[in-house]
Amino acid sequence: MGFFRSPNMRSGDFLEGMINDYVGGKSKVKTPKMASNRLVAILTCLQFAFAVYATFLLYYMSPAVDLRTKPDFAWATRIARNMKQFIIPPHVVGHYQDAAASLIRAEIPPITPSEVCEHEQIDFVQKKSNDVQMIKFKRELYDEILGFQGKSIGTETLAELMAMKSKWDMRGPNRPKVTVLLNHFKRKTLCAQLDSLLQQTLPFHHVWVLSFGSPNEQSLKRIVESYNDTRISFISSSYDFKYYGRFQMALQTEADLVYILDDDMIPGKKMLQILSHVAGTEKYQNSVLGSIGRILPFRQKDFTFPSYRKFRSKEAGLYLPDPAYDITVDKIVQVDFLSSSWFLSAELVKTLFTETPFTFMTGEDLHLSYQLQKYRNAGSFVLPVDPTDKETWGDSEHRLAYVSETTVIFKDIVQVRDDQWWRALTTGYITQWAAMYPQKIDALFYAHSVDEVKALAPLLEKFRSTVGKKAYIVVSGGNFCSCEDAAEALKWPKVVCKERRFKIFDLQIGLLSGTSKSEVPVLQAVYSSMKGLIKMHNPSVVITVTDIDTNVKKALKMASETNANGTALVLLPRPSVSKVLWMADLRSTALPNWNRMRISVNIITQNRVTSLTRLLKSLTDAYYLGDEIPISFNMDSKVDEATIKLVDSFEWPHGPKTLRRRIIQGGLIRAVSESWYPASDDDYGLLLEDDIEVSPYYYLWIKYALLAYHYDPQISLPELSSISLYTPRIVEVVKERPKWNPTEFFKRIHPHTPYLHQLPCSWGAVFFPKHWREFYVYMNMRFTEDAKANPVQIPKSRTNGWQASWKKFLIDMMYLRGYVSLYPNFPNQASFSTNHMEPGAHISAKDNVVRHDKADFEVPLLQEDFRNFLPNGKLPPASKLPSINLFNQAVSLKGLKAAGAKLGQDVLRCDNATEIVTVDHVSGLPQQCSKFV
Repeated sequence: MGFFRSPNMRSGDFLEGMINDYVGGKSKVKTPKMASNRLVAILTCLQFAFAVYATFLLYYMSPAVDLRTKPDFAWATRIARNMKQFIIPPHVVGHYQDAAASLIRAEIPPITPSEVCEHEQIDFVQKKSNDVQMIKFKRELYDEILGFQGKSIGTETLAELMAMKSKWDMRGPNRPKVTVLLNHFKRKTLCAQLDSLLQQTLPFHHVWVLSFGSPNEQSLKRIVESYNDTRISFISSSYDFKYYGRFQMALQTEADLVYILDDDMIPGKKMLQILSHVAGTEKYQNSVLGSIGRILPFRQKDFTFPSYRKFRSKEAGLYLPDPAYDITVDKIVQVDFLSSSWFLSAELVKTLFTETPFTFMTGEDLHLSYQLQKYRNAGSFVLPVDPTDKETWGDSEHRLAYVSETTVIFKDIVQVRDDQWWRALTTGYITQWAAMYPQKIDALFYAHSVDEVKALAPLLEKFRSTVGKKAYIVVSGGNFCSCEDAAEALKWPKVVCKERRFKIFDLQIGLLSGTSKSEVPVLQAVYSSMKGLIKMHNPSVVITVTDIDTNVKKALKMASETNANGTALVLLPRPSVSKVLWMADLRSTALPNWNRMRISVNIITQNRVTSLTRLLKSLTDAYYLGDEIPISFNMDSKVDEATIKLVDSFEWPHGPKTLRRRIIQGGLIRAVSESWYPASDDDYGLLLEDDIEVSPYYYLWIKYALLAYHYDPQISLPELSSISLYTPRIVEVVKERPKWNPTEFFKRIHPHTPYLHQLPCSWGAVFFPKHWREFYVYMNMRFTEDAKANPVQIPKSRTNGWQASWKKFLIDMMYLRGYVSLYPNFPNQASFSTNHMEPGAHISAKDNVVRHDKADFEVPLLQEDFRNFLPNGKLPPASKLPSINLFNQAVSLKGLKAAGAKLGQDVLRCDNATEIVTVDHVSGLPQQCSKFV
């Protein structure tokens, strides 16, 4: 390297001084004149050589020179080093080198920002729209959004926000640490940003200036160095990490909060204090805050969503604030995503990378807000400003960040961003439109594979083809089941996957989970997406197949339970899907009660093992829709060994099995009435004697009827106390027992309409919990060993002479209080149960003088879908159900009550003929006489 020297000292003097110092101690020695002249000549040549060498060396060591192309002067260095040893001692060289370096450092001061800073010049004013219609559209939409948010979440002014309690103490020991990340590429705004940040009312903790693939890397670095502040660091890479790199860097901070700024944002001097204060409030601590945001498109009248860049459209959404339309944010407003700046807790930043971004080329702003809401329930908010105080503005220039909104950006980028926000909306992102206009659909189907799509297709199509019904399907996406594959399986055009219209939702889960063998990504993605979709569309039911992946099933269950409006998860065995198409005919208010009912099968048996075997086979072969069905066997003390062995070995795949055996023989009246007692108001008991056989469709009939007539909040039918599986062929309570054909009787209404009958059925019926509790109390108050002591005498009813019959007491109660049972009515009296009339406690009993003809009681079992026989293919409205009395005569429900009141023989005496006994439905105890209408 060269020597450093003062420019005021001549080179000869410099060298002469060194020599004099060296020979000072020998100055008295005399040398010959010729030798002296020769020495001077040599030294002069060396001096000149060193001067040339130093000049070239200093020039090529300059920062402006590319060292990779610097010529090699090693030869000069070697010569100088060798000559120096002969001429100048090392300690002398070191001494003068240090002195020279000090002089040079004193001569060249450090670089200052004023020497290296450049500033962005904007030579035009922000455009202002003169489109009256657009100004009206934008203003109306903004006011609508503010009005909704004001009522739902509340909107505060800047003053109100600053008055809220915050966990951060801006001047005390609990002052937050804020790391600011400035991402730069070509703009000349770095100095303006650093100047603003250095003057903040809340000092920053660190500033990281990022330069990824920037052509201005060297100038940016010199600017950072010129500030000479250890809190400001420069981080660069020749690789361009695009828009996500700064968020990746933010993961490394140890600060409490991060403030990420685009290079076109010059924050006001109060911004760090304002942002930190709001981020410390309980209401907004789980949020991302910014100064510019966007409201995504609203649905149009044709049910499609426009591009977010569609002009002259109210539905295209908003850019906030928007100087072009004179929209200033004076109250905090929730937006769908933020642009240009983001302020959030450092811990929240990692949420951005929960899912792989749609693209790394653009859209980090939307992806951040989408992921935060989806996985952290965190909102995105644009802070209000004080219009008179620029120091409260997120962009004090108030022009730089808004220029592009009124200019044309690349068409391809618009398409990519449109695809991105549409994908977010259809995978559970609740935009402001979705929050303001919650949808109500009947069913949301979920399929994780193409086979599941095919299995669910019949029911999906039934919902979609039913007038007034709405149903969509969600598929897992990726390599599990893509939208295109699902559309092909459903025979839909593949264009449905490109339209911005609700029909099929692709969650892209296969792409998210990749090759991972963990169930966590799948479970998390399904739950988070479905939670949002369910909240957005409020389906009455979410329908999938029973054998779906276990983790997906868990996710669907959790997501369904989050909906406060009530959404039932329906898990259907694949063979049952085509058998339950009547679901689409139920009201949307009834569907959420799909899982509420608990129907138990209660069998009364003793010593008819062959009959019991037949019954159990028919029960096993029935369709149960994936519901849990408890089964119990109720045996009297004299049960035979074969029956005990059969019930003990019987495998019931649909629920728990219970065995009960009496110690003392109780007889049929006790065996039946004590076989079941409801555990809740949603507990229903199906009572079957062992000589009964059921249709494969019996459970579907029960469930359909309960949902249509009992669990629909819009239906009021309190008189309904049971549902019969059986259709009688004779009038049982008349002495002559005449034949009766309901198909013929109701042909004027509809030959196969179900009907309400005052007679309870003992050959296969489901009893309602409230009425059964009532019956227990009633029978307890009326039952004696002497049947003739029963005071109830129904005019002209042969039931008056019945003795050891539980059914006699139920008939009495139903007659007195006007209760009815629902009966099926199909061709040839085909039913969901039949009585084989085999010998037992009553049939063929020695003391029973009544002859029982098997042909009068045994009916065919339904072996096909019963919907084909119903009026218009579905259960009629409750108001259209015809009703008949105990004697098979057409009587209105009010007329049935009037007949019971007129008899006046209930456990409480009601003097008024317009009153009947009412009871407490929890205890079953009679309370008072009440008027009926």
